[in-house]
Amino acid sequence: MTVPHPRLTLTDEVRAALHDGRPVVALESTIISHGMPYPQNVEMATQVEEIVREGGAVPATVAVLHGRPCVGLTPAQLELLATSKDVTKASVRDLAYVMARGGHGATTVAATMRLAALAGISVFVTGGIGGVHRGAPVTFDISADLTELAATDVAVISAGVKSILDIGLTLETLETLGVPVLGYGTDDFPAFYSRSSGFPSPMRVDSAREIAAVMHARWDLGISGGVSVANPVPEADEIPASRMDGIIEQALDEMEKAGISGKAATPYLLGRIVELTDGASLRTNIALVKNNARLGARIATEYAGCSTTP
Repeated sequence: MTVPHPRLTLTDEVRAALHDGRPVVALESTIISHGMPYPQNVEMATQVEEIVREGGAVPATVAVLHGRPCVGLTPAQLELLATSKDVTKASVRDLAYVMARGGHGATTVAATMRLAALAGISVFVTGGIGGVHRGAPVTFDISADLTELAATDVAVISAGVKSILDIGLTLETLETLGVPVLGYGTDDFPAFYSRSSGFPSPMRVDSAREIAAVMHARWDLGISGGVSVANPVPEADEIPASRMDGIIEQALDEMEKAGISGKAATPYLLGRIVELTDGASLRTNIALVKNNARLGARIATEYAGCSTTP
């Protein structure tokens, strides 16, 4: 039986599932408040939760509301995150500040991992992970997602590193931090909108059971830290890298000229890319999150009741 941290607020559904040892899948909330426009954001969040349920797991969208870390949200709370203009994009460093002020916080990959682990949840689904930003050798702009993956025992299912980042340097950093990076059904590491980034997947797995076995083996050995599972966007929904590269370069150039940096960079870039692709990138983003949710539910189910061997 999992005993969640007492500062967390859990829905009855999530609390009962954790008590009974049933599979639970954590979901982030930054994609709702800062990653997509309304009403697509709340529609996507609701549909992703339903996909997780259809896969036999319980969804647990994570956020901070009125200063309280919440694991599992009601429809009204999802609507609040999707529409409120007063929601902080909260990484791990921001959690205490948002809580102390009684504010609302949409959790990033890093913050969602940390709160999921405090609740006793081992599987987390997102769109894409953060990483080393382009130009980081000068700016030192590196996402806290990477250091959290090195520290927190949660498997993160994504469509790879966000295409706006330096994927090669991100993979090198994950290697240095000792984070296993598993390409699901692929030898090519995916790049969010695209099925291939031009970099090989460090390791390949071909089933949810294999992934669950890796999780068991890592944590049974007492090796701290997460597991990164890179699940390529479905072929029918991808935007090839040959098309995306020029669009991303244009968005990056416009961002630099506008002087946008820090936490505002990723939301700006994702929004501008939606405009430059006439909405195609938004459709791809929604498709890949749903695809990750299907895989995440299978992994959580396997992990909740499987053996340690593939």
